[in-house]
Amino acid sequence: MRSTLHRTTLAATLALFFAGASLASAADAPQATTTSATDASQTVNVTLMLHLRDEHGLANYIQQTVTPGSPNFQRFLSTADFARRYGASDAEIARVQHYLASQGLRGDVMANRITLQVSGTLAQFSAAFGTPIHSYRLRSNGRLYHRPTGDVVMPAGLVGQVDAIVGLDNESSFLSHRLSSPHLPQAAPKLASLNAIGANRAKSADSNPTASGQPGEYTVGDVANFYNINPLYQRGITGKGSTVAIVTLANFDPADAEAYWSAIGLTTKPHRIEQIHVDGGGPINSGSGETALDVEQAGGLAPDADILVYDAPNTNASFVNALAQAVVDNRADAISTSWGAPEIYNFAALNVDGARVNDTRDVGTLQAFHTLLMEAAVQGQSVFAAAGDSGAYDTVRGLGHGTGPGEFSAPLTVDSPASDPYITAAGGTTTPFSFAFGNGPVASVSQESVWGWDYLQTYFDTNFGQGVVDLFSVGGGGGVSSYWRKPFYQYFTRGIRRTEGHQSLDYNDPTAGPTTLLKLPSHFAGRNLPDISLNADPETGYLVYSSTDGGATAGQGGTSFVAPQLNGITALLRQSSGHRIGLWNPQMYFLQAVFGYGRYSPFNSVNGGDNWFYQGAPHYTPGAGIGTLDVSNLDAFMRFRW
Repeated sequence: MRSTLHRTTLAATLALFFAGASLASAADAPQATTTSATDASQTVNVTLMLHLRDEHGLANYIQQTVTPGSPNFQRFLSTADFARRYGASDAEIARVQHYLASQGLRGDVMANRITLQVSGTLAQFSAAFGTPIHSYRLRSNGRLYHRPTGDVVMPAGLVGQVDAIVGLDNESSFLSHRLSSPHLPQAAPKLASLNAIGANRAKSADSNPTASGQPGEYTVGDVANFYNINPLYQRGITGKGSTVAIVTLANFDPADAEAYWSAIGLTTKPHRIEQIHVDGGGPINSGSGETALDVEQAGGLAPDADILVYDAPNTNASFVNALAQAVVDNRADAISTSWGAPEIYNFAALNVDGARVNDTRDVGTLQAFHTLLMEAAVQGQSVFAAAGDSGAYDTVRGLGHGTGPGEFSAPLTVDSPASDPYITAAGGTTTPFSFAFGNGPVASVSQESVWGWDYLQTYFDTNFGQGVVDLFSVGGGGGVSSYWRKPFYQYFTRGIRRTEGHQSLDYNDPTAGPTTLLKLPSHFAGRNLPDISLNADPETGYLVYSSTDGGATAGQGGTSFVAPQLNGITALLRQSSGHRIGLWNPQMYFLQAVFGYGRYSPFNSVNGGDNWFYQGAPHYTPGAGIGTLDVSNLDAFMRFRW
């Protein structure tokens, strides 16, 4: 993978320490070589998503659950109710299981009656779905993976019964949306000194006592200060009786979160973290810090909420299975994930040999997430996903960007699963601060702005020369989906955009020259994201404690922080209102359309900055969504407006 910074002496001092697994995506195919035949006896897990019964009716019911005056307002379903109304019938399940059994495979259906988890060998799956499965090795890092060589052939008896097959390849992995400041020191003060840092700064009477007040070392207390959460705490609203879930692709040590909360002086409910290891659980690796920060942020904002951590290996099927388990268990009032990958990596043109370059069909994972997110919504579970950290150009962080041999273009793209219309996409801002690199001149960000490091790019270009540092395109993810159509709740929202024209993912083959891998649809009326943003810039970032990262680190940021923060905020709203909040998006867009911005609004507009393409404005923008929150005002609407 190409670094986001040119490899100069100065750039070396600014190296970005991205957390999470390296991405090996479908778009890497030009850099892969076929190896010897795949080990056909290798056992793999594959997930089948069965066809929803009456998807249109399900969509209508979801809308009614969050529409005041509807007879089904806040009448959320249990998992059993969902399975009975919208899951597959006994006959349909039996038909699928019979076919699998004829191929030597066994499928176990989950309680939602739409998710079928199957284990078998690659040879069995290859025969069952009519496609050879070959092994490939990436030239860039030598990683070995397998994938089908062509379209999956759905057996005649299963046509119309199975919507998605996930796990026939282990090609793609997901990035955690966490990264570090390029110039703040990574070593943080000892956790025990945090309260002393905060005590040395002037605090107003309503300031949170756990806040540090120091950009790059912010805590959950600072989040409470920024977004007017403290009035809830003063009323005794701490998430008591609520449960949050973290869906993640790395294991972690729960003692890390306990150490963080204790060190900042935050009293929390004891013994409240429960780990659920899906498909054997995720590894302890560089992504473990992501899991730690998710738990620290969600659990820190809701200190008396219970926390479920669903961790799984970093594969398509296991990511789907972890979300499925969180949804089917239906124990959590809110769920968040800070992992994702570019939406376009799912498109057929990047995954099927010989597919047309304008083929944007979904090949499984998008539909699997979509079905599960619809189930979560009808059960009243609020779900949040980080919108990404590569600004409006979501492929850049994984693929790099340039015009030289072996490099990729940078089309305007968005992240998945954040792009799904049944999830709340968490975007990023930069809060006001002043900064300087070394002994250079001081510059300032004067208002909360869309997070995009082009403001740092300008600083470096001005003071160190053009082309010395390349920060493109670090910033809060946002843009327009090329697959999901504009949802009903965005129909009347000012600022909603269509996809831009003439966007394509191109590969500059070292021998054959430029090759277009995918042409994206122009002026497509797609789902816009993000929906809600909070501070995510590592320059105004946070302290994290993770034993796998060596303890405490400062200058941490990314939309990875915002998704669990919204998760924790939902736990507070759940306790305060006395009921689950459900799908945020229709409610938030309605409130913003009716009440706009102002003293009593639940939202603050984000008028400055950009994410390298979409600029801040006093209305919706694909840079920051609706804007940031005034949580106290939002709580008042959740409690009283119905």
